[in-house]
Amino acid sequence: MTKAIEDPAVDSPSTATPPTDAEAQETTAVLRRIAAETFDLPHLREGQLAGMAALAAGRDVLAVMPTGYGKSAVYQIAALAIRQVNAATDRPGVAVVVSPLIALQEDQLDGLNTRLGPQTAVAINSHHSAAELEEAWQTAESGEAAFLFLAPEQLAKDSTVDRLAALNIALFVVDEAHCVSSWGHDFRPDYLGLGAVHSRLGNPPIAALTATAARPVREEIRKRLQMKDPLVLVHGFDRPNIRLEVIRHQEDKAKRRAVVEQVPALVSGSVRGLTGPGLVYAAKRKDTEKYAEKLVKRGLRAEAYHAGRSKEDRERVYGLFMDDQLDVVVATTAFGMGIDKPNVRFVVHADITESLDSYYQEIGRAGRDGEPALAVLHYRSEDLGLRRFFGTHSPDEDSLLAVLSTLRRSKGPLTKAALSEATGFSPRRLTGLLNQLQETRAVKIGKRGVKLDAGAKLPDVVAAAVELAEARQRMDHSRIEMVRGYAETDSCRRQYLVGYFGEDLPEGCGNCDSCTDAAAARGGADDDGATAPDSSDGSELFPLQSGVVHKEWGPGLVMRHEDDVITVLFEQEGYKTLSLPAVVEHGLLTRSRE
Repeated sequence: MTKAIEDPAVDSPSTATPPTDAEAQETTAVLRRIAAETFDLPHLREGQLAGMAALAAGRDVLAVMPTGYGKSAVYQIAALAIRQVNAATDRPGVAVVVSPLIALQEDQLDGLNTRLGPQTAVAINSHHSAAELEEAWQTAESGEAAFLFLAPEQLAKDSTVDRLAALNIALFVVDEAHCVSSWGHDFRPDYLGLGAVHSRLGNPPIAALTATAARPVREEIRKRLQMKDPLVLVHGFDRPNIRLEVIRHQEDKAKRRAVVEQVPALVSGSVRGLTGPGLVYAAKRKDTEKYAEKLVKRGLRAEAYHAGRSKEDRERVYGLFMDDQLDVVVATTAFGMGIDKPNVRFVVHADITESLDSYYQEIGRAGRDGEPALAVLHYRSEDLGLRRFFGTHSPDEDSLLAVLSTLRRSKGPLTKAALSEATGFSPRRLTGLLNQLQETRAVKIGKRGVKLDAGAKLPDVVAAAVELAEARQRMDHSRIEMVRGYAETDSCRRQYLVGYFGEDLPEGCGNCDSCTDAAAARGGADDDGATAPDSSDGSELFPLQSGVVHKEWGPGLVMRHEDDVITVLFEQEGYKTLSLPAVVEHGLLTRSRE
């Protein structure tokens, strides 16, 4: 059994007035009743009720829970409870939900309107005509709609934000909130402006939801979205029905051959009796095509999926897979967000991922029906070099200075469009540069546009941006090293994986290759089912999740013990694995005050 986190994250004071005991009990009763009677959820999972109650009381919530755990229910039930309290007014409140994929929006839209009645939920996105969009706005403005779904790109428009600001917003919900951090610069740049949008909307309670986020990502979500005293909920990372395996390779050709041979066996059920569809992830688009072609030649119904294919092709592949018309989809990371198919029996990684965040999210698409499933990583240490290349984003000092100089010459704030035209940078390129400059706090983006602090010294601002970017690079590289650690560990892989996300699995899982190998070496599993030694070494000196300070690297958090080594996550340096005897002998770490 894992120990989950419910972390108050008390960096800033809450603006919400704490409810009295009687009010809290009444709110809890209302939430439980709505969950049972409206959503058919008589039994809530750990963390769900706490999240609902916090939102209903006006407190921000960051919920890190796997798909299928019930993140959406947290904000949906809280929003209905708030409307029930405000029912006597003409402004009962609407929950504004920011979701990155239109398909996800439409699925939730249909589900809510089927359950709660037509027009309870509306959406503002490119899927609808101009007339439908105006009808959606009017439904929200009349108070009839309880939920309003938008894509982050919509909130980059001042006209959209101005219209939202006129509404009584009960909740501001950011789905797939990890886009702010790990994918924000490349996947959804407009996610990075949501903190400012939230402020313009009057700072209603904010719910940030994601299926995977280790502590550095959680911290960046909190800061980027300007969350105040959020209740941080981390639950459900132990998926014991998914068997974890790593197959190590020396040669690239041997690795590719092994993938092509393994997948047909998995589909047919000749390996571990797992009969059903699955996913294969590859790092490069061209590899998805090659693998799919070879699997088709072996008699499988296989298709490639990546961002380079047309929208029509991607939708076709998605539909075939969801309808059980494909045995396997070979994909890049472009395939996955919002995939909630219960009977996926295996996820095979032909290449290593850039972080355990990505790896966990991708393998989590297997076994959502609770039945046995398999996650296999084909690992070649040389592949880590490719991931380091992908993860390296050196700041362009000349471009940063060009943006700053343009802002300095301006007599007032510049719109992004005007700044793009003046500098010659594309909107996407400019967004990336502004993201780096905003982190220095010398550049701010408001309703009127982008402005530079009057007293800012341009060389100092550039230097600060570079320093922050270099710290991010160190963190990214350390995350790659954590992936290496997962692939190369001889201890329980599940302990390693859930520990990365802050959950403690005291004993070996018995359902990974490391545990199986350990049991075989001992001649069988122990009576209690544990098949690997627990990771308690050093726990008395430096308990898991305890704060420490290193002489050189500063403050950190203890993430893992294994034999005579300790893994610490440092704020500026990322993950570091240290020899425990050396730490003790030289006094390298001290416990920080709780």
